[in-house]
Amino acid sequence: MTESYVPPTPPAPLSPSDERTWAMLAHLSVLANLFTGFLGPVVALVIYLVYKDRSRYVAYHAMQAFVFQLLWWVGGGVLTGITWTITGVLSAVFVGILCIPLALLVSAMPLVAIIYGIIGGVQTSKGEDFKYWLVGDWVRGTLNA
Repeated sequence: MTESYVPPTPPAPLSPSDERTWAMLAHLSVLANLFTGFLGPVVALVIYLVYKDRSRYVAYHAMQAFVFQLLWWVGGGVLTGITWTITGVLSAVFVGILCIPLALLVSAMPLVAIIYGIIGGVQTSKGEDFKYWLVGDWVRGTLNA
């Protein structure tokens, strides 16, 4: 007896309420960085991978949150470390003291990312579209390609 191939059924689309919830959670995944230091982008990427075939809305917001966190949290953390290292080395000379305001400004990048992520989570939970500055259009173009 031969078994016939049964193609897998496509996943059911999400309800509008579920879309808003998962989009909000993707943006709020930035809060995971407060406790783990680095898992926020991983959470956003997992949400993208799980829901990309079920909701373009969730896919867009999850990928946007992933890219944003890579740039502002991970990139900001690396840039902060480099800036403070240079400032520390140059503090032996007077020039390093002048670098301290710049180092403080760069150190705020991860904190700005948390606030921006919370704003995105609140807006998507209300069903509004949210777009990160500079990142949103690039992600939308990438997902539509």
